[in-house]
Amino acid sequence: MSWTRKFSCRVDETREGIREARKHQRYYKANKQRLNAEYQAAERAGEVPTKAGLGSGFGLLPWLLMGMGAFSNLFQGETPSPWIGGLGLFTFNSLYIYVAFRAFCKETREATSTRVALVLMGLVTCGLAMGYGGNWLLFFPLLGLATGAVVRLPHLRWVGAVVTVVAGAACVFRDGWGGLDTAYATWISTMVTAAIMSLSEAVRQLREAREELARRAVEEERLRFSRDLHDLLGHTLSVIVVKSEAARRLAPRDLDAALLQVCDIESVGRQALTEIREAVTGYREGSLSTDLDRAASALRAAGIEPVVQRSGHPLTAQTEALLGWVVREAVTNAVRHSGAERCEISVQGSAERVRLRIWDDGRGTAAGTAPTLGECGGENAGTVSIPVVGGTGLKGLAERLAAAGGSLEASPGARGGFVVRAELPVESVAPEPSGEPAGAVRAARIGEVAG
Repeated sequence: MSWTRKFSCRVDETREGIREARKHQRYYKANKQRLNAEYQAAERAGEVPTKAGLGSGFGLLPWLLMGMGAFSNLFQGETPSPWIGGLGLFTFNSLYIYVAFRAFCKETREATSTRVALVLMGLVTCGLAMGYGGNWLLFFPLLGLATGAVVRLPHLRWVGAVVTVVAGAACVFRDGWGGLDTAYATWISTMVTAAIMSLSEAVRQLREAREELARRAVEEERLRFSRDLHDLLGHTLSVIVVKSEAARRLAPRDLDAALLQVCDIESVGRQALTEIREAVTGYREGSLSTDLDRAASALRAAGIEPVVQRSGHPLTAQTEALLGWVVREAVTNAVRHSGAERCEISVQGSAERVRLRIWDDGRGTAAGTAPTLGECGGENAGTVSIPVVGGTGLKGLAERLAAAGGSLEASPGARGGFVVRAELPVESVAPEPSGEPAGAVRAARIGEVAG
């Protein structure tokens, strides 16, 4: 191939890569917009809470019932200058409601208008308490509640102290030393309300942060998936296209060279298939329960009666992943090769180890033959080692379980059929696939191929 042709191919690959990158970028933006739209729809439907704790100013309104005594005094004629008292009561309630509904949003809570309304409410409270006393002194705890709803640390301490001192002085002036109870109630209402509001806001922020992290995780996983697929397939497919063109050009005049290119294409394709399987396996990693459900479904579809039993303690994700691989491989073999009518799967766990057993009542070995790796000596003499294709199959699983401190055995069952036994410590770590064989599994079914 001339250098001009190579350069042209490289330019074509670059353009294709740019087109793929733009395509994935559009895909990412579209998914981001869709996720935001779904979140907003869920928020409007009330499925995503936007407030926590008290929720809104309505949670603070029932405390206005503390002013019912003063309201009753107005109508019973026990209050001198009732019009002034009524105007003061209306002003206080209006300011309280205004402050209560602005206390749940940081921007409105810290606004100057809210602070001014709180100061005016304090002046009205002092005027009514000093002028009338009695039930009117109960407006001080309401003032403390509004103060705690609006003011936050570090200003809360001195503001709460000022409100409490003013309440104590006014109550002692109008009601003697017994008014200190009202001052204490004012201090308690200020601090408790501030604590509840702060906790409510922290919970809301944590919930919003969790939702944001979940959205970002979904977006990043989608982007990672598209990027990984591009990385896996982009270069490989470009090589296949270039070699296919070369084989097409060489075929009329040099068949051997064209066949060499075709062999290269086959090799590259097989490698790409292996990489895609590894990537998909990582993305489709599920729980052991999911693998057991899928295995039962596959057995029923093949006309094999599944019997699944599970007991013991919950397992770690790594242990479930290893056992899930064994379940998938053993059930696949039973469906393909056994001719069985019944398959039993049992998982028994203890505090230290977990044991998996899969038995079918099939032939015990598949029809046909396959190359073996040799004979085992000792007590296992005469048994057949498993042929290995890549890093998968029961042989590859045996290597993984051995690296994690476990074991895997496959042999004809004592009551006929074929049985696969796996044992793992509860705290096991799934090893990376290894290209070098680490051991053999006893008496495997002949014809085992990579799943």
